[in-house]
Amino acid sequence: MTIIKHKNQRVGVFIDTQNLYHSARNLHNARVNFGAVVKEAVAGRQLVRAIAYVITTETGEERAFFEALEKAGIETKTKPLQTFFGGAKKADWDVGLAVDAIKFSPKLDVVVIVSGDGDFVPLVEYLKAHCQVEVVAFSRSASGKLKEVADAFTDLGEDPKKFLIGNGRKR
Repeated sequence: MTIIKHKNQRVGVFIDTQNLYHSARNLHNARVNFGAVVKEAVAGRQLVRAIAYVITTETGEERAFFEALEKAGIETKTKPLQTFFGGAKKADWDVGLAVDAIKFSPKLDVVVIVSGDGDFVPLVEYLKAHCQVEVVAFSRSASGKLKEVADAFTDLGEDPKKFLIGNGRKR
């Protein structure tokens, strides 16, 4: 399918921060430039909302990161890191991101899911009945099915210097 990108499209960007963080770290030993990612996702169109789903820790060491996201025009939604009996930890925003994407989709022409997580396949399939759905992620760590069902896929790994901060050495 040929997708249309024009300046009057209303775009919402929904960022699975943990997914991108771990992909950048594991693939490139670097951090993500989220401002550059949002700029690429919007592609000169009208940004309605950019939301990063993030996890807070007891130490609060992530506060500077949250401030950097907000400076880049990215709203943050936070939830605390869950620690279970026995020490297991969980940090998952998938349902929150999906609910927001569905909730905002009537006001959008394009929904951009910034994640390679295959759990978002049903969300993309559902949203495609209502709007154009694009996925932005590192191809090497993205679900093949997610890339397949999206109307468009942008591989952040094609130009890592544009989207990464840090040494960028591959492991």
